[in-house]
Amino acid sequence: MRITRSSAALFTRIALAAAFLSAVADRLGQWGQYGMPGVAWGNFARFTAYTRKLTWMMPESSAPVLAWAATVAEVVLALGLLAGWHTRLMAALSGVLLLIFALAMTVALGIKAPLDSSVFSASAAAFLLACAEQTGFGLDHMRRS
Repeated sequence: MRITRSSAALFTRIALAAAFLSAVADRLGQWGQYGMPGVAWGNFARFTAYTRKLTWMMPESSAPVLAWAATVAEVVLALGLLAGWHTRLMAALSGVLLLIFALAMTVALGIKAPLDSSVFSASAAAFLLACAEQTGFGLDHMRRS
């Protein structure tokens, strides 16, 4: 089996987008209630409390704003990646968002949490996609400089 850059980039785009959309679905209760298998939050209030835990150094009142900002960013980035719209930019911004999340998890929860959740790996994949010469499926033909 031969793996091409184009197919690898497409797979990476879909995988990152699916991860973002799955996390958003979880915090909006679409995967079920908290306590069910595979459900991390189950509702937005629990996600906001988790955001507060990760951003303990910020004013408490910023947690809802940051939770909504992360949610909107994840939806926009996922849709951009799926559509192949400004793929390199969407990938780079995804890498930054995931790296911020991984670092916040590390500071607040310890290094094991982001490693177990593969957040550093996802961030690295997003940065690699941003640097790819061809980002897949013929939707982004800019060449590296």
